[in-house]
Amino acid sequence: MPLIVKTEDEYEDLLGQWSDLESGLAVVLTHPDSVQEFSQRIHQYDRWLQDLLKQDADVSLYLLFQLATQSPVGYSASHALVCAVLCDLLATHFAMPRLQRDSLVRAALTMNVAMTVLQDHMATQRSRPTPEQQLVIKAHPDKAAAMLEAKGITDLLWLDVVRRHHLEDVSQEALSMLPAARRLAHILLVVDRYAAMISPRESREGQSAADSARNLLQSQTGNGGAVGQALINSVGFCPPGTFVQLEDGRVAIVTRRTKQANQPDVVVVLDVQGKLSRPPVWHCTSGAGAGIASALLASAVRERINHHLILQMGDTAQAASVI
Repeated sequence: MPLIVKTEDEYEDLLGQWSDLESGLAVVLTHPDSVQEFSQRIHQYDRWLQDLLKQDADVSLYLLFQLATQSPVGYSASHALVCAVLCDLLATHFAMPRLQRDSLVRAALTMNVAMTVLQDHMATQRSRPTPEQQLVIKAHPDKAAAMLEAKGITDLLWLDVVRRHHLEDVSQEALSMLPAARRLAHILLVVDRYAAMISPRESREGQSAADSARNLLQSQTGNGGAVGQALINSVGFCPPGTFVQLEDGRVAIVTRRTKQANQPDVVVVLDVQGKLSRPPVWHCTSGAGAGIASALLASAVRERINHHLILQMGDTAQAASVI
């Protein structure tokens, strides 16, 4: 794996690219009526997303989970981007035909276009949705599909997945046997729920990614369980960019996935007293007594973390001490 974060400037540049992608998407989703060539813009953001993931999927996940868990501001675009990335990874996991992958990812980017402003507002409101807001939420899949069609989207699968993305599919058929629209909409439904669980609101903190994954598996059966397990296989119980407490009491941040979903590579950032580890130390969680005791919310770590140094260490683990 090539080292792509050699300096702090390169880290800031990569983080800036994801932030710019998120900001551009926010403009399109917030003001769809004033956006010229809407379809071309979504295609452009999809290509941008793919280019960033191709550079390094683990680093991309690290940056995305940092962005997604730090603040509820601009929630709708951040949520759409996280869902699109997770759908891209699942498309690979399920070996989807290219056209189906494109429809799924673009549906993830645009599924909430009919309630972007409301979704951003609700992320900062402390009370539960009002009856009026609940009506908008209920109507938004159909309205979003209609808006997309009016903006020139002709991909019928994309439109159908958006229209269906809140429908529970209780079929006992295997996921692979479902018609494409139902299969992709079900995948998006599960991804949507997982991404919503990990994101903070003013009314509540987000869950840790591990707790979200466990809740997802416990609440889903049949096809839902299959998608949840595939999601965990793709990103791990504790994805890159999330915090964990080790069995010895130290706190670490996940840098890379491994073949074992519960044994990612991590870098220790806080010692057992909760003080910054100077310098941070790369750590392998597969050894006896070296594993992860629990996942942590980002809000549990109040110290300023040097992320570019952590990513450097994650990529040069072979030169670090394995403890």
